[in-house]
Amino acid sequence: MRIADDIALAERLADAAGAAIRPYFRTALDTERKGDASPVTVADREAESAMRDILTAERPEDGIIGEEYGVERAGAKRQWVLDPIDGTAGFLAGRAMFGTLIALMVDGWPVLGVLDQPIAGERWIGAAGLPTTLNGAEVRTRRCRELSEATLATTGPHYFDDHDGEHFMGLAAKTDHKRMVMGGDCYNYAMLATGQLDIVAEAGLKLYDWAALVPIVEGAGGTMADWNGDPLNATSDGHVIALGEPARLEEVVEALACHH
Repeated sequence: MRIADDIALAERLADAAGAAIRPYFRTALDTERKGDASPVTVADREAESAMRDILTAERPEDGIIGEEYGVERAGAKRQWVLDPIDGTAGFLAGRAMFGTLIALMVDGWPVLGVLDQPIAGERWIGAAGLPTTLNGAEVRTRRCRELSEATLATTGPHYFDDHDGEHFMGLAAKTDHKRMVMGGDCYNYAMLATGQLDIVAEAGLKLYDWAALVPIVEGAGGTMADWNGDPLNATSDGHVIALGEPARLEEVVEALACHH
């Protein structure tokens, strides 16, 4: 399968998800709570269903891992990983900082990622061996010579347990904490890939929260890893860092002083 064909398919998935999501944006939506108490809406479900229908028709032998409807063909070499609305809380608050995340993993490694923001009409595409694009134009991370000058982002302190929170604050103390950004979910990684942020650090992420972001960040010149500095794959534990400047990885891992 050529990567160009997979990219074209991923774009069609993003189109279908966006068409399902847009009518619900800034409307009065009923939300339910999932087992982990995170909110889910009819928009999430319809968007994932739309993507699954296309994949089932066009890639019947590929696996699917989706936030709302679980896993199909778990043993498949190629797995499509779907998060229809990453940042549901922001979506429900009427903020256009959520994204549809679509990843293709081969043998447990992410090789293709799409982040689609269907309200702003922004689409980042990253694929192994190709430069990352935003709406067709190449984007690059920015250089960051000193950790003390880095702008750090995370979705929010309430996503860390006490142990992880202490480690995160250890990193925050070494960065430019006056410019630290809270909130943003997947959008922070897009901003990092586009040269607006330097570091994103999060814990407790699921595979569908980060898989699409790795090719996007890395194709823009950045790097992603777990809190020990190891590359992310299907077995990673959900502790994620993204850096625009790969040369800072060792310092960031040291600052997190991670001892799982």
